[in-house]
Order: sequence, then structure tokens, then C-alpha cells
Amino acid sequence: MTEAPAETARWRDVLTRAYAGALGITCLAVFLHAADGLLVATMLPVIVDDIGGVTLISWVVMLYEVGSIVMGAACGLLISRNGLRLPMSLAALVFSFGCGVSALADSMPVLLWGRVFQGLGGGGLMAMAFVALTLLFPARLHARVIGAVSTVWAASAFMGPLIGGLFVEYATWQAAFWFFTGVSALLAGWLWVSIPPTATTDAATDRFPLTRLALLLGAILMIAYGGEHLSALTTPLYVGGGLLLFAAFLWRDANSPANRLLPVFDPLLRDAVSAIMAMIFLSACASIAVGAFVPFFLTKLHGFSPFQAGALIALEAILWATTAALISGEPEKRDVRNIAFGMILVAISVVGFVVSMATGPLWLVAASAAAQGIGFGAAFTFMPRMAARLCAPADKPIVAAAVPTVQRTGYAVGAAYLGIVANLSGIENPEPATAARMVFVAGLPMAALTLVAVWRLRPHK
Repeated sequence: MTEAPAETARWRDVLTRAYAGALGITCLAVFLHAADGLLVATMLPVIVDDIGGVTLISWVVMLYEVGSIVMGAACGLLISRNGLRLPMSLAALVFSFGCGVSALADSMPVLLWGRVFQGLGGGGLMAMAFVALTLLFPARLHARVIGAVSTVWAASAFMGPLIGGLFVEYATWQAAFWFFTGVSALLAGWLWVSIPPTATTDAATDRFPLTRLALLLGAILMIAYGGEHLSALTTPLYVGGGLLLFAAFLWRDANSPANRLLPVFDPLLRDAVSAIMAMIFLSACASIAVGAFVPFFLTKLHGFSPFQAGALIALEAILWATTAALISGEPEKRDVRNIAFGMILVAISVVGFVVSMATGPLWLVAASAAAQGIGFGAAFTFMPRMAARLCAPADKPIVAAAVPTVQRTGYAVGAAYLGIVANLSGIENPEPATAARMVFVAGLPMAALTLVAVWRLRPHK
């Protein structure tokens, strides 16, 4: 017997007394995570002027992503063992603690510890927000809630750089961290009183992938450490060791069918899922330079204020969200075309930054940021859909969960790699024009490999 179609939910069905609180905590959790990264990127030039540590700029991004990767992998198991209320409340408190540590930082190592805790808490809040969506709302409201969360994500990506710029121009960067400390502490209390206790599930006996995560995090940290202590002997050894650990992670994960973190990866990209995962990873590696280094170079080389640098970063976020909204209704038969268009634009944007970041023209810097935002908006809208459509039915949950994990791993690995390039190129110089160019030159091979992955995708239309 055919079931009657589900009633189409309206916005007023979500914005009721029964669901308004749940919607508020879900959206606030997403806001804190989404705004934090770009807010810190905008404030970094002022932070390093105050406390030093310019050679560790890439670590500020990388350690946040490392914490997010750990909590993204752990949240399912934590919720299955403890329900949603306790883990999500603790994630908000950990995020608050990390912001407080960063606010009190008088040196870059202290700030980096704060970023670790912010990554753990923020990554947990983001991942658990999507679990909360399924637990706190009936199925007929899920599409509306996802729409609200997506809108908040886009707004957060826009507001984060502007908030950071406003704080450093009209207050202090410490005040920005204190603001987030207070908001996340309030969220922790709100979560505790709003979310009802829930029972654990049968998944509570699942094993946490500790060894695989240790291999992955060890790989990222070894590459990054090679960039901090530059040497003709030790740097290649650290980078080579990191690559070996990364290969060991992929091999061990592929041989752990019970709780794989990623789909089985074919290095020759002979299947669509492998090609898409390669695109996500490589494009993240190539593009992390924008969030990690562009505000710093704009202020040091082109006289931008923090607010102006934040506005340029916000431009990319706005165009990403706008593009995704405009083309999200495209049919599946156009997935490859849209993905290819997006990835080509991202590759062009890297070339634009190579040409313009050190010496201008500034219109080309802005155009490159715009191209990158439009490119990611076009490609990322359809890559998860295509991967889920073409993978084996049993792998759909793994593929869906792998997209943010692969992206964050790409950001972390890219930040570690580009940190080496920046330090070798003299980012400590008063006029770091060479570093501004070479950081993006280093992204060109990854952008080119992204296009190779696009080409490998063509037969799988």
C-alpha cells in the first residue's frame, strides 16, 4: 500500500513555541563554529604584532582543524553512549574554555592551546548540531531546519571576518575572544536545560578509531613541525614521515570495514567517489591559504585595515553561499558540468593570487577571491550528491560523513604544508612579498591535480 505524501512543512511550523528553542540552539552552535575560524583569520595580523609567532600562523588554522577532525569522528560514539545533552553541552564549554585561553594568551604557544580547545569544542558543536536536527525535530521539518542552518552558516561566514575587524579596530582582539567565551558559555547552559535526556543506543559498544586518528593527526603534526624547524636534513624527514603516516592511515581505514571513517580510496581515481574525495581534499589544501594568510599579507603589503581585510574574506563567503543558493536546483545530469566549472574557477583563482597577492593589482586580488567563492559554491553543492548517487548503497552513510572530514583534513594538511613554504620564503621579513607569492605558487600543483580528478570524473556521468 502506497503511503500518503508527507505534508509540506512551512516556516511557521518550525517557528513555534515547541521548536523555536531547539532551532535557536542548533543555529547558535553552527554560528559559533562557522564564525570563529574567519574571525581569527581577520585578527591574526594584529595578534602576531602583539604577541609574536608569525612563523606559526599556519598552526592557528591547522590546530583548529585537527581538533574539529577529532570531535567530528568522536561525536557519533559520544552521543550513542551518553545521549545528546551531555556531549553537546560539554562541547560548548570546551569551546568557551578555548576562547578564554586565547583571550589570556601572551604568546603564540598559549594561543595555539586555545585553538586546540576551540577546535575540539567547535567541531563537536557543528557535528552534533546535525545530530540534534534529526533528534529534536520531526522528519517533516528537517528540510526547513537544514535551510535555516545553511542560512546561518552563510551569514556566519560573512559576519565572522567583519566581527573580527570591528573588534580589533574599535576594541581589542582579546575582547573578541571574551565575547565568544561568554556566548558559548551561555549556549552550554541553554543546551543543558533545553535538551531532554535521551537513552543510549545499541551503537554504544562501537569502538573508537583511536589508532587511525592517531596516525592521521601524527601525519599532520609531523608535516607542520618540519616547517617550524627548517633544516635541509630534518624538514624532508619530517615531511616524509608525515606522508608515510598518512598512507598508513588510509590503508588501515580501508581495512576497517566495521567503522570506516572514509570510503575506500583508489589512488588512480578510477571510481567517481575516489575522484570526488580527491577533489575535496586537494581543493581544500590549495585554498586554505586564503583563510590562513591573505589577511596578513593584505595588512602587511597593501595597507589594509583588519576590517577591510575581513570584508575581502567575507566576499568569498558571500559568493559561495549565493552561488550555491542560485544553482542548487540543477538536475543530476548536470553534476559533472557544474563540478568542473567550479573546480576550474578555483584553479584560476589560485593563479590570480599568485600574480596579484605580492604586488597587486588589488582588483585582481578581489576578483580571485570572488572566483574562488563562486567556484566552491558551484562545485560543493553537487559533489556530495554525486558521490552519494554513485556509491554502493551500503556506503552512503560513510560517504556523507566523509565529506566534512576530508575537507577538514585537506585544510589541516594544506596549512601544515603552506606553513613550511611561508617560513622558507621569509614570512618574517618586514615586506614579505616573496612569501605572499610563494604560498600561492605552492598551491598550483594541488590545483592542477584537482583538475586531473575532474577529468577522471567524466566517464561516471
